[in-house]
Amino acid sequence: MRIEYIDYFENLPLKIELVDVREYPIHWHKSIEVLFVLKGSIDVTIESETYTLEEGEVEIVNIEEAHRLFSDDENRVLIFQIEPKFFEQYYSGIEDIFFYTNSSDEGAQRGEVYDTLRQYLAILLCEIVQKRDDYDEFVEDTLVELLYLFINEFHYLLYEKEELKGDDELLERYHRIVKYIYNNYNNKISLQDIADKEFLSSHYLSHQIKTNVGISFKDYVNMVRVDESVKLLLDTDKTLSEISDEVGFSHIRYFNKHFKLHYKLTPKQYRKKYKIDDDKIEEIKKIEYFDLKDGLNYSVGYLENYERFEYEKKIIKLNIDASKNMGDFNHGFSESIVIGNIKELLKKENIEIMKEVLKNINFCYGKLYGIFDSEMGVSPHNKFISFIHFRQIFDFLISFGCRPHIIFEQKYLDDEEFLALLNSFLEILIENYGEYEIDKWIFQTDNTMENTIYEKTAEIIKDRGLKFIEDRYIKIDEINPTFDTSYMIPYVIYFSLNNETSLGFVKAFDSVDNIGAAKNEVFIGDSGLISYSNIKKPIYYAYYFLDKLGGSYILKGDGYAVTTEGDDIQILLYSYTDEIDEIISIEDINKRRGKKDVVEKNFSINITNIDSNYKIVKYQLWEKDGSAYNIWRSMGSPIRIDDADRNLIKDAAVPNISFGYAKKTAVLHIGHKLKGYGATLIILKKVN
Repeated sequence: MRIEYIDYFENLPLKIELVDVREYPIHWHKSIEVLFVLKGSIDVTIESETYTLEEGEVEIVNIEEAHRLFSDDENRVLIFQIEPKFFEQYYSGIEDIFFYTNSSDEGAQRGEVYDTLRQYLAILLCEIVQKRDDYDEFVEDTLVELLYLFINEFHYLLYEKEELKGDDELLERYHRIVKYIYNNYNNKISLQDIADKEFLSSHYLSHQIKTNVGISFKDYVNMVRVDESVKLLLDTDKTLSEISDEVGFSHIRYFNKHFKLHYKLTPKQYRKKYKIDDDKIEEIKKIEYFDLKDGLNYSVGYLENYERFEYEKKIIKLNIDASKNMGDFNHGFSESIVIGNIKELLKKENIEIMKEVLKNINFCYGKLYGIFDSEMGVSPHNKFISFIHFRQIFDFLISFGCRPHIIFEQKYLDDEEFLALLNSFLEILIENYGEYEIDKWIFQTDNTMENTIYEKTAEIIKDRGLKFIEDRYIKIDEINPTFDTSYMIPYVIYFSLNNETSLGFVKAFDSVDNIGAAKNEVFIGDSGLISYSNIKKPIYYAYYFLDKLGGSYILKGDGYAVTTEGDDIQILLYSYTDEIDEIISIEDINKRRGKKDVVEKNFSINITNIDSNYKIVKYQLWEKDGSAYNIWRSMGSPIRIDDADRNLIKDAAVPNISFGYAKKTAVLHIGHKLKGYGATLIILKKVN
């Protein structure tokens, strides 16, 4: 049997299901059905027409309308089925009313009316999932609101003719006419019969029906007969002649003619194509059912103002006007990166690490010390400098747009040796790169240099017209396990968005000098972007996300920043907490992990003034998804790892990347859940 009998929720006139539907063959039921696409898209055939429902769109299937659902792609669809008898208490004759949404015209479901419809559906889902006190009463109250929204905004006659909204008398007349047709289509009915009932001339009524319904009276009656015949073709073994007679056609050839006009098939062809034995219908169905709680995750944006909505964390609402510009976004976070002792870049593996860092993060300067080291080809006693290694390293950095920030140290050199090497070094630099290039470099001394030599060093550098920083550089070799964790993602982002300089202690890679203080060789607690074992740490992705932000602000606040670059929009969300402006201990991180302000944050993002279609790319990394440190912990925190395990961690320690597509719309809604310590970057890229 193609007719389905709905098993509503106990003591409620409603049933809701969350499904992924690939094939749901033609069927019908004595229920009002509402389809709400949360993800992906589906095709819906209702009677003789097929509509494509995209994400966020809604379709109404009326009582006993034959319909089929199908899709080739992954989707999530909420199916609401409402018992008509409940509506009958509030509005008589509900079984004779048809409701329609516009799922044919692009962008038709934008606007307040459709938003209200989606909100009512989300509220029904919310009440069923949460089951708070008196939830059944709230379900019924919302259903009543939904009923009057249907009647006032989605009535079949208003769908065809908006101007009927202001004429209750005319609307009621056409409702009586259509009701009469549906109750008598299987009999011989004439326009004159109806005209007499309405005390109108048949000529006037004929004109009015054609104007307001869109087709002639006779065509409308035949369309109803054809649609009703589908159920008999699929659900009975009656002959075509018997069906033709039962639905009111005077001859089978008229039945054939009008059926083919609507369905592009003859009744015989249609029956052959779609009639299936009852035991095979279930085999053809391809539908997967999901917990309704999952549907609530997609509906967060429609519940932001619903006071009974409970979630693990309050919704953070972002209203983004894509046309706004609140000034330049300062990329000061990428001003400089500590590379460390220059001789580290003589190692091939470290060059490869720096290449990876500089390829993805545009650091302006790389801080280098250890310049006058014998391993670099420097001979203090005969005051000779071999420039081969220096040129190799400097050329490499400049090729990525990263200028050297050179920090001079005196160390074991006496005053004469140091000053002679300094003069020689600067002369060789200018000779090899020219004043124009060297003017872009930065020079500094460390904090161990005696005042006398410091003053002479500053004088020599300034006399050559080069950029000298007065403050003395302090090497920070602090070891802290927190540096390895995903706590550093929101910490770095918060600092970078609220300051115009980079964090001075952040290094390109963990230093071999600090391995002696470590308890393992995988994560030693140094402040590098790349671990001692050559694995990208969570802190690396903080800079990676920041680097992808555009040049102009739209919006900024605790836990988020929105920027633009040309027509593209970048949204960076991070787990802001009260203590995120300081580096807390790893013990405190573990204590706070279960607290609500860390566990989860729900964002409801509405973007207006979108004037194009957009590709959406979402990058997400947090403790349990993409954090190298947490992956290592899950392996039992081994003291050392082999190459196979190292490669496994490297492959897994990347952001979770997902893709989407948004059509041009009045308001683009994006709901997102941020979990634990971490961040999400959402990039909207204009599609030409």
